Amino acid sequence: MKKLLCACLSLLMLLSLSSAAFAVNEDVEGELVIFTSMYKEVLPMMDAALKAEFPNLTPGNEGSFFFQGGSNDLIAKIYGEMGEKRDGALSADIIMVAEPAFALELKDYGYLQPFTFEDAENKLRFPYDKDGYWYPVRVCNMVLAYNPEAADYFAAKGVNVAKSFKDFAYDPTLKGYISMGDPMKSGTSYASIISLMDKYGEEYLDKLAANKVERASGSGAIAKLQGEGGDYGTASLMILEESILNYVQKEAAEGRNVTSVKICYPEDGVILIPSPVMIVEESLSKNCNTEAAEAVAEWFLSPEGQKLIIKANMHGVLKQMSEIPDGSVSTDELVAKDLGVDWDKAYHEREQIKKLWSEKVTQ
Repeated sequence: MKKLLCACLSLLMLLSLSSAAFAVNEDVEGELVIFTSMYKEVLPMMDAALKAEFPNLTPGNEGSFFFQGGSNDLIAKIYGEMGEKRDGALSADIIMVAEPAFALELKDYGYLQPFTFEDAENKLRFPYDKDGYWYPVRVCNMVLAYNPEAADYFAAKGVNVAKSFKDFAYDPTLKGYISMGDPMKSGTSYASIISLMDKYGEEYLDKLAANKVERASGSGAIAKLQGEGGDYGTASLMILEESILNYVQKEAAEGRNVTSVKICYPEDGVILIPSPVMIVEESLSKNCNTEAAEAVAEWFLSPEGQKLIIKANMHGVLKQMSEIPDGSVSTDELVAKDLGVDWDKAYHEREQIKKLWSEKVTQ
């Protein structure tokens, strides 16, 4: 009888603990939409995690919590929904774009709702808005990439492989053999250009133009780096670390070992881009569901949410976490080499910088 009683008590305790574990966010209800610039490939994993964590929260975009687009596409969509006077409503509740400059802008326009992430100063290793309007939720890392298998091909042509961001633009042997994302379309490429102009001056754009930099991104850029039939069009590629890691891991999952793409962490530093999470001001948001938006934003900033970010090959933002994307290097090591980005400049001089890029590089 005592054994039976003990067994029953043990079962009740397990059920109680299990219920507590799964009921944490069961009270979060309603509908939610997140604008994000994260890669499409990682969103099914993000959706599955959110649906498990918030079982009574309804995905508001055709079965997904996410509406995905490049940062500049999302900015254009948001501007369009705001209207010329910026007094419209948005079809989102949370915004997660690539870089903080747009967060500064949305805060100025009164489109964001502040929330409190407890003990942010001691938890976060990257800057955040002291008024609570945005916090870094993931970190993109701009690096270089090259193809080790093409070394003899380029050596025969007298072409070097860039070991630094300076080499990338300044080494004349690389003329016609460099590629990067388009700052007119990519938020991370835009941020990187600002960082490199601050380090090397506007001359950096002249040097990119002289070296005939090609604008390409994602799988297309990687394909050109690998070459077709031994015809290699790119010797050095400026690209996000996560793009390379995602590609290598995808190929490995399909049974292919990639040896034709390798990351180079530039000798003159990396460019870390902390991507913010923001909550749309309640009266202007799609679902007027601030309670759910805060719960989801805080979950992304929790160790559990950050593990998912890291699994998606972006770096985490919490000081106490040592986990890194598979195939990367220590986040603390990268922080020590970070060239930094002037986010106020990125915000207030956006049009001038893009005009400069257009005049010097694309014409």
